[in-house]
Amino acid sequence: MTKKLALLFLFAFSTGFTQTPKVQTGIEVLRQRGFDILKGKRVGLITNPTAVDASLRSTVDILAGAPGVKLVALFGPEHGVRGEFAAGDVVGTTTDPKTGVIAYSLYGRNVKPSREMLHNIDLLVYDIQDIGCRSYTYISTMGLAMEAAADAGIPFVVLDRPNPLGGLRIEGNVAEPGFFSFIGQFPIPYVYGLTCGELARLLNGEGMLSGGTRCSLTVVPMKGWRRSMTFQQTGLPWVPTSPHIPMETSPAYYVATGVLGELGVISEGVGYPIPFRIFAAPWINPYTLADAMNALRLPGFLFRPIIFKPFYGRMKDSTLYGVQIHCTDEKVAELLPLQFRFLEVHNQLYPDRNPFTLAQPSRLGSFDRAAGTDKIRKLLSASLKYSAVQEFLSKDVVPFRETSKRYHLYR
Repeated sequence: MTKKLALLFLFAFSTGFTQTPKVQTGIEVLRQRGFDILKGKRVGLITNPTAVDASLRSTVDILAGAPGVKLVALFGPEHGVRGEFAAGDVVGTTTDPKTGVIAYSLYGRNVKPSREMLHNIDLLVYDIQDIGCRSYTYISTMGLAMEAAADAGIPFVVLDRPNPLGGLRIEGNVAEPGFFSFIGQFPIPYVYGLTCGELARLLNGEGMLSGGTRCSLTVVPMKGWRRSMTFQQTGLPWVPTSPHIPMETSPAYYVATGVLGELGVISEGVGYPIPFRIFAAPWINPYTLADAMNALRLPGFLFRPIIFKPFYGRMKDSTLYGVQIHCTDEKVAELLPLQFRFLEVHNQLYPDRNPFTLAQPSRLGSFDRAAGTDKIRKLLSASLKYSAVQEFLSKDVVPFRETSKRYHLYR
């Protein structure tokens, strides 16, 4: 092996790139088109560190150097434009240290661009890698920014990216009025099976934005993406979408445990190196729980006993006992129901440890907002059996699938 070949092999191994990407994201397609729709425009960009091309170059830097494009403002969702803020941190207006462009926060006091923020902007662009789940705040940022663009009379452009859960999976009930929040802004299922560009088309086309408003929307679609693709099949590099979604497989686990984690009683693994891949508590016998969960023979899942101490978070330094979740086949696994299957088994083993009665009242509200309703909690509280919520969780899947097909950009 020549020295040059050896170096190339080492680079491919160390970065995870083993093939030319099969998918070109919206920013790459836009660049191939010579940034046509941005030429001569003063552009505002809603983005974060996930917005990179196949060579890991930031969309911020790409547009800052694009000929004929004037990047005049940046807008950051939760965690900020460059990802320097922790979950829940309130972020103010800053200046991007690399480009010198003003960077507004869309998390905290202002979740929606104000008219003052948009006064010098001709066109608003959105480029963020999402995870395909309703309770993840980036899509709330996108929808609210679409409303602001409509109010200001400026066009809105989405640079599309893959849905890491794929374009076929739809799970969970539609969020209900009275339970809309920043972790559930729109009446869509918990897992909605659309790219962010397709979701923007649906929000616009179905009148789901505030007051039924519609913005002037353009989606720059990907090339090469298919609805059946896993993220690994795209060949694209994965950039953590937030500190607790470190890998391309993390979104599936987030769906499987995240709603239950809102109660603050059962650890979902946040605070340990495998966030959202655990069910654990101080009172659990991990071996008994692993045997009981594996006895369910849930397609696509295996469980192993685990004992650990979180390094940070609400259960820091406590010894916790439970199971690590191993998703062996994501294509056949039912993700959202897993936490409710666990609740049933947990109740059989520890009937005096009902998480709903152990949770603080404020955490019950957090659970309901993530679930998009209080009906799931009320149905479960009586028996803690999965069968109590099974029909409710699936009632909206077929109608939403039919509606959403009208906004598909990919097969």
